[in-house]
Amino acid sequence: MSARFASIHDAMASGETLVMAHRGAMASAPMNTMAAFELALEQGADGIELDVQRSSDGHAVIMHDFSVDATTDGGGAVAEKSLSELQELDAGSWFSSAFAGEGIPTLDQVFASLGERTLFNVEIKSGSAGSGLVEEQVAACIRRFSVANRVIVSSFDPYVLLNFRLLIPTAMIGFLYDPELPSKYYIPLTKLSHEARHPRHDMVDQAYMRWARENDYYVNTWTVKDAERALELRALGVNAIIADDPEMLVDAFSS
Repeated sequence: MSARFASIHDAMASGETLVMAHRGAMASAPMNTMAAFELALEQGADGIELDVQRSSDGHAVIMHDFSVDATTDGGGAVAEKSLSELQELDAGSWFSSAFAGEGIPTLDQVFASLGERTLFNVEIKSGSAGSGLVEEQVAACIRRFSVANRVIVSSFDPYVLLNFRLLIPTAMIGFLYDPELPSKYYIPLTKLSHEARHPRHDMVDQAYMRWARENDYYVNTWTVKDAERALELRALGVNAIIADDPEMLVDAFSS
């Protein structure tokens, strides 16, 4: 299966509301695993959202939490483990025995398997160890697989995004935020050229969308768990909705 859109730019400018699978189809499979990503595409998602950190030996690995405790059979900080140590862990059994043995993927594995088949929202985890090094690994991986036109890079940390902008100036960037984000994080935004805003969905209303359009921002919102709210957001004109259950949105939008 190939993606419906040739690039993330085409998708955002299409006038459609895209369905982005939050950490894959995490309502039905263990988050941030290849199983969750593949299932999201089977369910009809336009793209997948995933979280990237850096292993102790410099690999871009897919994991949301800063420790492996909650979603694997191991313990300890992601940044303190080598890739081989991380890949020994079972990242599926916590969700269901049906996913026993599911591993922690690398960004290279994701792009190698899915690079031509979907769009990507790559969130660089804010506060992860090795300031600047995570951005470098993500940029290098994007270049290796020539997928810059299929990726939007996001983070809650504008300094991460400023670093990334220097590494791949042509890549699309989105600033992640919610009402609780400290005001200090808004200060560097005046220096950051970025194409998209990624607000929590309860921040989005007509006034917000009017402001975003006046400032030429795409709006990609998260995390929507209700079909009725998804339809409201589509009517408001958001560009993408990030959801745990992409199949729910696909069904809602096709009815």
